Amino acid sequence: MHALIRTLHLALAGVLVIAAISVSVSAGSTMYKGYETPDFTISAADGPFELRRYEPHLVAEVHVDGERGAAIRRGFRTLAGFIFGKNAEETKIAMTAPVAQAPAEGVWQVQFMMPDGYDLDTLPTPDDERIRFRMTDAETQAVMQFSGWWNDRKLTEKADELRRWTEARGLQIADGPRFYFYDDPFTLPMRRRNEVAFQIQ
Repeated sequence: MHALIRTLHLALAGVLVIAAISVSVSAGSTMYKGYETPDFTISAADGPFELRRYEPHLVAEVHVDGERGAAIRRGFRTLAGFIFGKNAEETKIAMTAPVAQAPAEGVWQVQFMMPDGYDLDTLPTPDDERIRFRMTDAETQAVMQFSGWWNDRKLTEKADELRRWTEARGLQIADGPRFYFYDDPFTLPMRRRNEVAFQIQ
């Protein structure tokens, strides 16, 4: 597990450094350390917990089987290849944040948000036919933010903690958990932004 996580960190480092050099992010977008992020509003906040309303946004996603660490590594590389030119037009697309991962019918879904200015008609055709594009629905999410390195045990513990917080407030979970990873591997553990989220009905 540690070896897989280390490999993912190295892959993230290389891609994010290239992103910072090669492409720019659309002006006027919600940003995190220079990377565009999905737009949302906060309707409630309680320490590390937030209730957020997300606006629809365009995503590229791929489904990958295997254990969590290997799946997110392969999914990340597939999507990173697309945004750095492995597409019919050889077009570079700006890196965004976060990298999202969620279980989906026995496999793992790995997802990048597509930058503002693209729609389903203007995105280049990926070389890898496993990549799919879709527009998300507007939705409410209960989200818990935490720092440090992540592993399976920590993600499970944080998801359980968020579930207890959500249920204690009478909120009904519709989907999840989902995991959001924002930072490159050079970020100090205490400064890293990770999140776990549930969609709320």
